[in-house]
Amino acid sequence: MAKIGIIGGSGLYAIDGVQDVREEKVTTPFGEPSGDFITGKLEGTEVVFLPRHGRGHTISPSQINYRANIYGMQKLGVEAIMSVSACGSLKKELKPLDFVVPDQFLDRTKGTRASTFFTDGVVAHVAFAEPISPEIAKILVEAAQELQVTVHEGGTYVCMEGPQFSTKAESRLYRSWGMDIIGMTNLTEAKLAREAEISYATLAAVTDYDCWYESEESVTVEMIIENLNKNIDNAKKILKRAIPKAAQLTSFSAKGAMKYAIITSRDMIPAAKKKELKVLVGAYLN
Repeated sequence: MAKIGIIGGSGLYAIDGVQDVREEKVTTPFGEPSGDFITGKLEGTEVVFLPRHGRGHTISPSQINYRANIYGMQKLGVEAIMSVSACGSLKKELKPLDFVVPDQFLDRTKGTRASTFFTDGVVAHVAFAEPISPEIAKILVEAAQELQVTVHEGGTYVCMEGPQFSTKAESRLYRSWGMDIIGMTNLTEAKLAREAEISYATLAAVTDYDCWYESEESVTVEMIIENLNKNIDNAKKILKRAIPKAAQLTSFSAKGAMKYAIITSRDMIPAAKKKELKVLVGAYLN
């Protein structure tokens, strides 16, 4: 059975029902992860959990060490990641308390985040036309449907820099482009997961309409937090149903993604860089 990783977003700092819980401190060549990884078993399935913002939500989206987090997942043997994330809605039909399992991303970060493992003497170009792994997305959608939780299959997630929310001008622009939801973290994770050959999908919990929405009731941070807490309860139920199903998969779409992606001549890759990348793509470096 496959080992499944869960990355928790705002409000999701633990997974219910995990037994044989242990904390694993993982060292990486890319610095410190968001915290210790929590490992254990959920109904017989090996799981690895990490809250991306750290315990107590101490790390801003722009300051998360995404490379260390994904590297740690790979080092611990994770084959698929289910990422849970709060998001704002850019369409009226995507209502607060709904879930969205997107299949595309649009990058509106500012280029300050490290979003590739391949730097300093090695270049790789991995295919990313389909950034979400369909086999994991399908399981998340089906789990929500079985629980009769409202879920929308597909859509584009705008990944903005943050930590501030959008201006109305930005929100209206994204709507004019036909975007569906907006958040601050998942695209960076998805890029690095693909480079680590880990299948990745997002379970996005809608907490509010983004600021484009004209209403007599203004969206407040308090309202967002209240909806977030309601969504987290359902997210935990979805994960509890989805994780064992994902563990039963015998193949993952991200496997082999890097086979032809590394462009640099192998004899030109610095030895230190080969050592750094061994856990991720060691088979392709000789």
